Amino acid sequence: MPGKIFLSTAYLPPVEYISLISTADEAYIEHEENYLKQSYRNRCYILSPGGRQLLTVPVYLGSFHKTAIRDIRIDYTKRWQQVHIRALTSSYASAPYYLYYFETFERILLRNHEFLLDLNMELLEVILKKIKPDAKVCYTTEYIDSKKLPNDFRYSITPKKESDYPPKRYLQVFSPGNTFIPDLSIVDLIFNMGPESVSYL
Repeated sequence: MPGKIFLSTAYLPPVEYISLISTADEAYIEHEENYLKQSYRNRCYILSPGGRQLLTVPVYLGSFHKTAIRDIRIDYTKRWQQVHIRALTSSYASAPYYLYYFETFERILLRNHEFLLDLNMELLEVILKKIKPDAKVCYTTEYIDSKKLPNDFRYSITPKKESDYPPKRYLQVFSPGNTFIPDLSIVDLIFNMGPESVSYL
């Protein structure tokens, strides 16, 4: 999709999200909105031996219902880093490109970022560096109502509804009966397809 696109921040975002960035001239990540619960902002899905598995980064929401996304802090009282790292290992250790990429993700996850935005952006940057190094990504500087923005995907890419994005099939570790499981994190594609991932976006 040529031109500018607008996206929410996302933790290890779904393939659809990266596909949009890969075809856009510029991608703007929302920096000024209020945090939205039960979204890809702090969660992703991977394919585990037991099927789709949800990984969530716990966050502090403060005393008020509305908290600016830029102020969302990660809650390290919960051992989520170890849970996520173990889940990625058990799900993808047998994938063709696990050894090429896992340590990079592990290092970032163990860095103890204070803010969710910082964690998500560092992960996004390393993902794009590996599969779309010329992608242009930056933060928004003001909040604009969705009715006024063309190519606005901030609220349409959500785990609450099935995506209309038509992904290309690729070989997945643990896919049941050779059935393709869509709407997973980009890490599923990267661990399985490595440098060929860009051709599946």
